[in-house]
Amino acid sequence: MTLSTPASQTSAQAILCAVIGNPVSHSRSPAIHRQFALQTKLPVQYNRLPAELDQFVPTVTRFFAEGGKGLNVTVPFKLEAWQIAREHLSVRATLAQAVNTLWLQNGALQGCNTDGVGLVMDLQRLALPLQGARILMIGAGGAARGVIGPLLDAGCAHLHIVNRTPERAHALIAAWPREHLPRADSLSAGGLTEAAHAQGWDLVLNASASSLSDAAPDVPSGLYASGGCAYDLMYAAEPTAFMHQALADGARQAHDGLGMLVGQAAESFYLWHGMRPETSSVLKMIRAELDASRTKHP
Repeated sequence: MTLSTPASQTSAQAILCAVIGNPVSHSRSPAIHRQFALQTKLPVQYNRLPAELDQFVPTVTRFFAEGGKGLNVTVPFKLEAWQIAREHLSVRATLAQAVNTLWLQNGALQGCNTDGVGLVMDLQRLALPLQGARILMIGAGGAARGVIGPLLDAGCAHLHIVNRTPERAHALIAAWPREHLPRADSLSAGGLTEAAHAQGWDLVLNASASSLSDAAPDVPSGLYASGGCAYDLMYAAEPTAFMHQALADGARQAHDGLGMLVGQAAESFYLWHGMRPETSSVLKMIRAELDASRTKHP
């Protein structure tokens, strides 16, 4: 997809960025990017951009035609974003077959997926098992697809993906290019009932949509190795049902995905502006906002 950068856009103008989705009113991305802009002293104006389900492409086209610099893409448009940027995709987006970051370069739409980078950054910040770890991932949808490559690149020993519909998990790993596997046995798949491991898992990731409905995934107990940890790719003001389930099942720690959100935003910011913002203070601020919302609405 090729677009033209408006001739009227100058460096003195605000740098227009946004997050597009449906729904998008709940997104905390504007607050995150506002802090990044203050850090870097860039005149970034970052907004929420709602789009009707059948109006994603026209909305994106209009945004860039009117001088937009970069778009974050959230549900349910990551596959459509991959399709419209398919001529200019990063390796991460090519493997994930989903895009959460769009921008113009030389009039052509570029696409990348920063979700996995954000996840790995947060796992490292939390000192959770990663290098050489046995990892279980629950869910085989778009969230899972975006993080497989970075997890493998980070050196996990094995990644086992389970899903309510086993065929979807098997199809996901069957489509993964063999040349992008560290070893032939790096990936495996199964149904939720096949989530257990004789030695237990060092890290269990919830990439399913269960937390959206405040439910825990239907997996067997006894999942965690000694010292094993849990991480939910979703975040909320309260610990998620998956986090409660993990601690009850013997996990040493359980964390939500707020740090992943901030990390993927920082990577998008770098792709658009060429500057890497500091994330720890922003994460602390957003967490405080979530805590405050919990106090106001018990």
